[in-house]
Amino acid sequence: MERVILTGDRPTGKLHLGHYVGSLKSRVQLQEEDNTKVYIMIADQQALTDNADNPEKVQQSLVEVALDYLAVGINPLKSTIFVQSQIPQLPELTMYYLNLVSVARLNRNPTVKSEIQEKGFNESIPAGFLVYPVSQAADITAFKATHVPVGEDQKPMLEQTREVVRDFNRTYRSDVLVEPDIILPPKGQGRLVGIDGKGKMSKSLNNGIYLSDSADMIQKKVMSMYTDPNHIRVDDPGQVEGNVVFTYLDVFDEDKEKVQELKEHYQRGGLGDVKIKRYLNEVLQATLLPIRERREELEQDRGAILEMLKEGSEKAEAVAAQTLKEVKDAMGINYF
Repeated sequence: MERVILTGDRPTGKLHLGHYVGSLKSRVQLQEEDNTKVYIMIADQQALTDNADNPEKVQQSLVEVALDYLAVGINPLKSTIFVQSQIPQLPELTMYYLNLVSVARLNRNPTVKSEIQEKGFNESIPAGFLVYPVSQAADITAFKATHVPVGEDQKPMLEQTREVVRDFNRTYRSDVLVEPDIILPPKGQGRLVGIDGKGKMSKSLNNGIYLSDSADMIQKKVMSMYTDPNHIRVDDPGQVEGNVVFTYLDVFDEDKEKVQELKEHYQRGGLGDVKIKRYLNEVLQATLLPIRERREELEQDRGAILEMLKEGSEKAEAVAAQTLKEVKDAMGINYF
């Protein structure tokens, strides 16, 4: 049986190491699997739900995100990369699904509640932001996705999609929509903590290392990383737990034995923060150099990137159009 994967990102800036660990690497792997079809959506409409007054930010980020995709190894011949706003069937599906979801249910969504608080909307919540779980359901079901890779914090969003699918199929006595399963990241490969150690790596917190960062910028950010505030002298025993440098080494250094040796040395004392930061810098430079070089090469022809997105969007629209036809048939509103 063919697996259909739907995943994507909001274009509100370049992608960082958190994206790389949390989703980009797995997308490259998924596109190589047999009987697997991958759709990757650049969710510009969703980005506008809280950037309506700054569309230039979204516009400028569109190509940047696409460049990051290609630079890490996502292949448009194996994965369909498309732009959300270029698929007119998605907002129409959203409208039909909204009739199946109550405002009270939207207000109970813990992911939305958390993001509303994080963004400081208070009582001025854009309606588009409140209903974006339903828009997300349209995105997923338009391509009849069987699996959706998300982080733990997005589980309530996917459950709302599953509810929409069940409600639609029951209401219209059909089996048109597919109820998707969740793909969670492997243990230890979820959200990457920011370089300040204060929360997840994110653009809004300005605590990330970006895939396009220069070698000098990477080094500067690594040397500023949060370690153990009580590790004042080199001879002092240091704490590994909560130490961002060791968190990153666990994720990015393939030499696990060496990482373990460094941890033990740090814990008993005699290993300074500067030394482990320099080592982490070497590891990250080796990881990001080929990505950055590929990105710089691709950036020379932005027209080709836009053409790739156009072709992917046309391919995606054909699939969404077929699903919309089936949905309207089930509802009995294909009148002519």
